[in-house]
Amino acid sequence: MLELFGIGAVILFVLLLLINRSFYTIQQQTIGVIERFGKFLRLAHPGLHVRVPFIDRIAARMSLQVEQLEIKIETKTKDNVFVTVEIAVQYKVDGAHVSEAFYLLDDPAAQMNAFTSDIVRSKLPGLDLDAAYADVEEMALTIEKTLRERMQEYGYMIVKALVLNINPPAEVKEAMNNINASRRNQEAAIAQGEADKTLAIKRAEAEAESKHLQGQGIAAQRKAIMNGLKDSVENFTQATGVGPEEAMRLVTLTGYTDMLRDVASASTTNTILLPHAPTEVTELLAALQANDATKSSNR
Repeated sequence: MLELFGIGAVILFVLLLLINRSFYTIQQQTIGVIERFGKFLRLAHPGLHVRVPFIDRIAARMSLQVEQLEIKIETKTKDNVFVTVEIAVQYKVDGAHVSEAFYLLDDPAAQMNAFTSDIVRSKLPGLDLDAAYADVEEMALTIEKTLRERMQEYGYMIVKALVLNINPPAEVKEAMNNINASRRNQEAAIAQGEADKTLAIKRAEAEAESKHLQGQGIAAQRKAIMNGLKDSVENFTQATGVGPEEAMRLVTLTGYTDMLRDVASASTTNTILLPHAPTEVTELLAALQANDATKSSNR
């Protein structure tokens, strides 16, 4: 009885072992490489599969997801500046060439690293540092195109190649920053000078226009005064019958006294001192008459 129980247990164990070795699953976005006695047999796609126990084996599970390889390459530019170029290569296994990706290439990252280094070290030494920064996009396209052509035969697809950064030494960065700062300060000084020049021109134009308008105003004011005096003399002559010279002297005297009144009313003090006396009015009229007599004798 015990012997039968032991035999049954052995048989059950063997069956479980066979079942465990016969069935297997492949995850999504993964391809299984199946071998029989060390020879490629088939590819297993995602799902549940059956194999011959102890004869067939899963040699590899190849992921179809996009992977990223980050590479740092040290080289020098045309102007003898040593730089470190940071590159990111996004790649994945081609689902139609999984067996080539597994059997033909042992280390795809090392292979892509070598190809990329060869491209960068053949391109950057022909460019100076400023041109290298400007040529980043073209360099990335060259790396992407070259890797796509060379890795295709190994069953790998290149999704994208990116030049992340070009790092020169710290002292070179500082020198470049100083040069850029000096250039910007020079441009700012030129712009400020142009602004000051424009402001000065506009200020001068405004001042000239103001003086022109002021001159026109003074001329118009004097013209109005002359017309007023002319009308006053004519009206006074017609009303009194005196001559124009006498009327002009009286008008002048009236203006003089009006001026004194205006000065007194415009003053902010209680006392105004002027070099004036009542006799000065008579002297002013006498001076005007003497001036008229002098003009008549000269004629």
